[in-house]
Amino acid sequence: MKRTALLITILFFLISCNEVYKPRENITISIEKFKLDSTSIRAIEIVNDSSIVYAGSKGDLGILTSSGKFIGTKNIITDTIIPHFRALAYTKNAVFALNICNPALLYKYQNSTIEIVYKEENEKVFYDSMKFFDALNGIAMGDPTDTCLSILITRDGGNTWGKIKCEDLPIIEEGEAAFAASNTNIAIVGENAWIVTGGKKARVFHTSDMGLTWNVYNTPIIQGKSTTGIYTVDFYNEKQGIICGGDYLDKFGNSANKAITKDGGKTWKIVTENASPKYVSCVQYVPETEGKEIFAVSTNGIFYSKNYGENWEKVSHEGFYSIRLFDKNTAWLSGNNIIAKMNIN
Repeated sequence: MKRTALLITILFFLISCNEVYKPRENITISIEKFKLDSTSIRAIEIVNDSSIVYAGSKGDLGILTSSGKFIGTKNIITDTIIPHFRALAYTKNAVFALNICNPALLYKYQNSTIEIVYKEENEKVFYDSMKFFDALNGIAMGDPTDTCLSILITRDGGNTWGKIKCEDLPIIEEGEAAFAASNTNIAIVGENAWIVTGGKKARVFHTSDMGLTWNVYNTPIIQGKSTTGIYTVDFYNEKQGIICGGDYLDKFGNSANKAITKDGGKTWKIVTENASPKYVSCVQYVPETEGKEIFAVSTNGIFYSKNYGENWEKVSHEGFYSIRLFDKNTAWLSGNNIIAKMNIN
């Protein structure tokens, strides 16, 4: 009798472990808005308690708690420079924000203290995105100032940063750059990072060893003009990923602007060509859904997929630049003069 009970317990455990997640057929959302004054917020990152850190276009850097309270806000001015932030990263020890223009200034915000940990002067400098692999290793990327993308690396938790030499990176194509649309030009899984580009060429750059070595892969995303290409990337695991974009100047036009991969970015398949969303500034997998549920946002609205990105439905007409998911029921959004909390049911 005891043996039978043990076998039943083991069988139940095995069935539970192999249970396949069934995506939600229909969702409803509610959005709570938090207004800000005269700032564009394209960079947000969720911290452990579902609060967020944010950085904006007027040197504003701060925290918005899960209960909707702004704390620790800084309005940074360096000499006469008001940094325009579109790249932001968060570790347990500090917040890092990187402005887009010349000179590039990378700020570390820790214990109410601001310091510049990297500076780069070049008329071509324009940084787009930043993320950390772990507590020590981080990466930032920007448009080329030479024959390669601008890629910064830190190995000491963000205290110091160095730029990778072009001889150690793939050569950029003529007219290839990136878009600072939502701080999602970089996706990280483990020691892997994927970086996306656009313009005359739309490609995916991949490192499997935190920036030591690199490969680059072509994509079928619309490309050929300075406003076309990949605006955003996310990976669910080391194999499954999604890229989105389009043409910023033709947000409702028909295009091949969404593609998925099942081999770690080596090859890509276009999905829902010439169908909404026809322009995407940010795409993110929903946690706890096995890569089946995805949200995408742009100034055209909020969109939801329940089948790996193969098909989409519009769930809101309200436009945003960026989205981050805390769990399957909670997300944060950012846009022009606004941060918003989205509840998903």
